[in-house]
Amino acid sequence: MAIWKEQTPAKKDTASFPLDPPPAPAPAQPRETTVSQDFAPAPAPAFSAAPTPAPQASAAKESLIASDITIEGKIEGSGHVRIAGKFKGDVNVQGDLTIETGAKLTGGVRANKVIIAGEVEGNIESAAVVELQASGVLVGDLKAGSLSVAAGSRMRGQADFGWKDDKGGKKSTENGAGA
Repeated sequence: MAIWKEQTPAKKDTASFPLDPPPAPAPAQPRETTVSQDFAPAPAPAFSAAPTPAPQASAAKESLIASDITIEGKIEGSGHVRIAGKFKGDVNVQGDLTIETGAKLTGGVRANKVIIAGEVEGNIESAAVVELQASGVLVGDLKAGSLSVAAGSRMRGQADFGWKDDKGGKKSTENGAGA
């Protein structure tokens, strides 16, 4: 008898699926518990050919333009966009737009939230929130619900923010005649 060889229990039926989990070892000694002694683990689910979809996160997916990429065109969609390289064209997304440090966007922007750490040369319209970070540069006009400006950032253009209507006019709570 060899030392390394242990006795093995009788083999399972060969018709079983090869990915079935090994049987749970029997407890060495019974223990006192408040749980019923008849408890048995649930059987493993049957194998299915179709993979089960992963649970969807509530956050939208993010697209990235890497730092060594230069693209010219148009971006439209409902996800988040992060630009670390150079992009020339308009961006219209129903998500967030982030311009990384060292990145440059030349074109118009429409997004829910715009974070600028790089450079934007163009107008930002209809954004709910714009964050101009310390390394950020904006050359163009801005229309947003709110604007956050960090010390050290630069902007050349006109900024309209805090107004309730989309046109940048008087607040909607005022009655009638505007100037």
